[in-house]
Amino acid sequence: QVQLVASGGGLVQAGGSLRLSCVAYGRPFTIYAMGWFRQASGDGQEFVAYVSRSGAATYYASSVKGRFTISRDNAKNTTYLQMNTLKPEDTAVYYCAATSRVGVTISINDYDYWGQGAQVTVSS
Repeated sequence: QVQLVASGGGLVQAGGSLRLSCVAYGRPFTIYAMGWFRQASGDGQEFVAYVSRSGAATYYASSVKGRFTISRDNAKNTTYLQMNTLKPEDTAVYYCAATSRVGVTISINDYDYWGQGAQVTVSS
């Protein structure tokens, strides 16, 4: 079992920045690749970003590429999502998730464990 605890959400003006963190507890962190998803009110979950077990490989949704950066610190069992140049349409609950699947995956069905979510609100 793995428990994921996300933090760092909040309210920010358009053009601002936030950094989300996700700490993993339980099984060795490097077993899992990590992803971030988001869910806006009334919508389904949307893939945001992926980072491989080593941190060497990343992948982004086109809507956030160039603005968001995913990373991980395996010594701290932590994954980060740095969000810059935020837009009102980035407003959502953000979830971190862990997958044991090999290779990049953007499907929510491929992720084994999920954090509790962090609210990000971007005002115009």
